[in-house]
Amino acid sequence: MRETGIWQRLAEQKALDPAIRGEIEAVFGSRGKKALAAIDDGKVVKYLDFFVVEGRTSNYIVEDDFCTCSDFLYRGRTCWHLFAVRIALATGTYRSVERWYQDLMKDSSR
Repeated sequence: MRETGIWQRLAEQKALDPAIRGEIEAVFGSRGKKALAAIDDGKVVKYLDFFVVEGRTSNYIVEDDFCTCSDFLYRGRTCWHLFAVRIALATGTYRSVERWYQDLMKDSSR
């Protein structure tokens, strides 16, 4: 199955069944597997201003087709954080925080 077929099926189903999980892993490899694990572990968080994916070493801001991780910034490729947010948006499987992430970052730097 091609990448576009996965996004189309997710938009229609709005759920992650075993078949589509297998397709995500087959098409996207380790990045797909990491994205699914992040969703399963509740590490995709929607703030009022951004999505944030909690990674192993840091939290990564995802907005539209942009991510703050080094894989995206330096290699210019779609990272697993972007896949995680895209899957989470399609299925509604993310945590919501009614707070601006920018404010949270300001508060934590004090």
